[in-house]
Amino acid sequence: MGKGPLSGVRVIELAGIGPGPFAAMLLADLGAEVIRVDRASAAGRGTTGGTDFTNRGKRSIAIDLKSPAGKEVVLRLAAKSDVLLEGFRPGVTERLGLGPDDVLARNPRLVYGRMTGWGQQGALSQSAGHDVGYIAVTGALHAIGRAGGPPQIPMNLLGDFAGGSMYLIVGVLAALLESKTSGRGQVVDAAIVDGTAHLSTFIHGFLAGGMWRDERGVNMLDSGAPWYDVYETADGKHVAVGAIEPQFYAELLRGLELDGDESLPAQHEQARWPELRERFAAAFKARTRDEWAEAFLPGDACVAPVLSLEEAAAHPYNTEREVFVEAAGHRQPAPAPRFSRTPGATDGVPVLPGGQSREVLESLGFEDAGELLAGGAVVQA
Repeated sequence: MGKGPLSGVRVIELAGIGPGPFAAMLLADLGAEVIRVDRASAAGRGTTGGTDFTNRGKRSIAIDLKSPAGKEVVLRLAAKSDVLLEGFRPGVTERLGLGPDDVLARNPRLVYGRMTGWGQQGALSQSAGHDVGYIAVTGALHAIGRAGGPPQIPMNLLGDFAGGSMYLIVGVLAALLESKTSGRGQVVDAAIVDGTAHLSTFIHGFLAGGMWRDERGVNMLDSGAPWYDVYETADGKHVAVGAIEPQFYAELLRGLELDGDESLPAQHEQARWPELRERFAAAFKARTRDEWAEAFLPGDACVAPVLSLEEAAAHPYNTEREVFVEAAGHRQPAPAPRFSRTPGATDGVPVLPGGQSREVLESLGFEDAGELLAGGAVVQA
């Protein structure tokens, strides 16, 4: 903590799951002091510790949020902080007495970040949901998959973390910057449906310009084009191909030894794309994935090996750049992005609920720390 560009920023995270904890982790990676408020009943349990890397670089205090004394502790923490993050359904923090009005009354400069799937208002705002449903209603899920096949789920990276966490972080940082001049905090309403829709702006532009069909697997960037796809290799593994520009496409043909074949369909001869795909598929089946990687990389053919998660962590390119780091006995993704003067860092240690309760109280000057612990408003694991 305290080494990145966000050194000096204190964040209170009301414990949740998924995009909220990841957003708080990224802020911690960038140097913010993140205090995770876990429920007293979770103190000492391993649900947020062990290998849950989204809880690395934080400190945890376990608080009885339903008790008046516990609620007061959270308000006192918020009064000493710059940001509060919460990911409950709309109205939950208000019922706890920890909603925006309650917190901003104690600290008018605070940025109150809210993370939901459906948003704070609207017909679905009180409905349960998960990533797959959020990206479904934005149209993004419909667009992912092979022609003639069903939509394919892109794990929960697109909704929870790209459309959710990243937009929460952008909003919080923008509000923090604005507060430096206005002296006032505000509420950031980050909804996964909003973020995911916004991510698809580029595709909507193609659609409006007649350069995209509202179908799966028939467009340039969705596996419709044979020069933007994945191909099986001789060993049953795969390579990814993204040779869009003509000069890169020419490099692809040279690498596949197809550049002198006059019978080969032209790159943009869409009616003959199935034929071109067959030629590429047959060529890639002639060598193993790693043989193709050696032949094409480094180079401009835009061909790359499709690596498993474990392979990616050990791949020479990623180890050279330290894309993954060894921390807390495990290999983990390194903090990103990179800064020339104030680099981020992580100890990689996921916190356990209530593991630093006493430490948090004492470091923030709570003279009644012993009383709060003895009375059960705060629990030390």
